[in-house]
Amino acid sequence: MENYQELLNKQRTFFRSGRTKDVQFRMKSLQMLKELIQANEQAILDAVKADLNKSEMEAKRAEVGLVVSEINFTLDNLESWAETKEVPTAESHAGAKSFIQPEAYGSALVIAPWNYPFQLAVSPLVGAIAGGNTAVLKPSELTPKTSAVLSGLINDHFPEEYLHVVEGEVETSTALLKEDFDYIFFTGSTGVGKIVAEAAAKHLTPVTLELGGKSPTIVHEDANLDEAALRIARGKFANAGQTCVAPDYLLVHSNVKDTLLAKLKAAITSMYGDNIVENPNFGHIVSARHFNRLAGFLDNGTLVTGGQSNRDQLIIEPTILDAISWDDPIMQDEIFGPILPVIEYSDTSDIINRIAERPKPLALYLFTENEALQDEILANISFGGGAINDTLSHMTSHYLPFGGVGASGMGAYHGKASFDTFSHYKSILKRSNK
Repeated sequence: MENYQELLNKQRTFFRSGRTKDVQFRMKSLQMLKELIQANEQAILDAVKADLNKSEMEAKRAEVGLVVSEINFTLDNLESWAETKEVPTAESHAGAKSFIQPEAYGSALVIAPWNYPFQLAVSPLVGAIAGGNTAVLKPSELTPKTSAVLSGLINDHFPEEYLHVVEGEVETSTALLKEDFDYIFFTGSTGVGKIVAEAAAKHLTPVTLELGGKSPTIVHEDANLDEAALRIARGKFANAGQTCVAPDYLLVHSNVKDTLLAKLKAAITSMYGDNIVENPNFGHIVSARHFNRLAGFLDNGTLVTGGQSNRDQLIIEPTILDAISWDDPIMQDEIFGPILPVIEYSDTSDIINRIAERPKPLALYLFTENEALQDEILANISFGGGAINDTLSHMTSHYLPFGGVGASGMGAYHGKASFDTFSHYKSILKRSNK
């Protein structure tokens, strides 16, 4: 197992030189990163296609487009974010002045997942750069083509004492976590998140954990079912369901269940065609191990649509399973695949209690025009973030911090929240000697 102390020492020395504290240096770095991404867009798209069979249209939007947009937003606002700001001073310290000064932590470690292997690696890196840190990036070994592109993109154009990509298997992540980084940003499963948190605790290293969980989608009887079906299908089956904020399971009012399921079935066909297993643009499951885990859920409940798979191609078509109980195997852990279990309800208080009893999810989606119900759900269920009458869209806004709570994570990023995450806010009170 390699020792990364020398790399970290180089980054510490570079950080102490003060270069990364210069806001213009940070902005030039971000501009250079953006230009590199744009110049190598096709290589990025090809890599994501090879790793996950992600369609070019989806990859352009979700992998490249979101990152470039994040960089542009950061460039537009970084100078004001990085300013030292004067704040009011308590009356007990009359004559003094009070300031809050954002400063970088030092050297950050970013451990990225495989499901959006470019976006979820580079987006946190943007925050690390904006905050004035040096950074080591560890991409996922399950998406080797994208990992190689990231390595070339960063390591060929930035000095390793500033930014560096380290490729490798699980042992590489384990070795990196033994080092005394100043900040750790991890995106992945709750189980691995606990391992990262334990490693960080040994050095008292602050950490952001972007995890997952079983994100519920509630469709009430007054919902616009045509829009709900399209938006649920789009959110659930993008990237073959391998999205941390995808609707994990569907809670639908008994009065509209049959109608909604019929519309969902039609929405899937309109998006992906009839023979989805042969669709060259439908995403693949990342590995045989994940495929086998997902295939084990296909006999739960009653099949509404889908259920076909190709083990050799690692494809499972969009599948809806009805008559699911809370105790079924598919309801025990995050699915992270193109299978949507359905539970019907008639009493909203019952589903509120059911969701609240479970680990706090990363996202929640509610389809209803009933504002009293909206308020009741928001007031009584804890979750990372979500949307009303939509899915996924909250995570694309620069103005909405994105992150989990409880078992679905800690900390947040996107927009200014990324700068905040990778910055320590130093409070200063300046008194006069007069």
